[in-house]
Amino acid sequence: MKSVYLGDLRVESEHLQSGTRLTTDAPVDNAGKGASFSPTDLCAVALGNCILTTMGIFAAQREIDIRGAEAEVEKIMTAEPPRRIAEIRVRIRMPDKDYSDKEKLTLERAAHTCAVHNTLRDALKIDLAITW
Repeated sequence: MKSVYLGDLRVESEHLQSGTRLTTDAPVDNAGKGASFSPTDLCAVALGNCILTTMGIFAAQREIDIRGAEAEVEKIMTAEPPRRIAEIRVRIRMPDKDYSDKEKLTLERAAHTCAVHNTLRDALKIDLAITW
């Protein structure tokens, strides 16, 4: 990956393997325009995406269809300095399918094993809930 500061608190990043680009902006509460994801937004959404991806890997290995599963992510910043993420709330909504209790347990366990969760869990509070 490669990132370039564009000025005006905006940074463009490129995923070198695919050429995909994204731009971040500082949030309104930190001198930015809030015109795009902030770096801390990307950190929070990475957790939600990683959980869905990890659940997808476990589901595919067991021939469980989770297409349509959604993650709603809320990032809570500290009120006092230094500025940092204090908590990330992730709400997973599963599609309306007839999952067995065993499938639910397997997928719930998988949700807690994603790499981003493992990286962040000792640094901040992660509140994860799954709605079937």
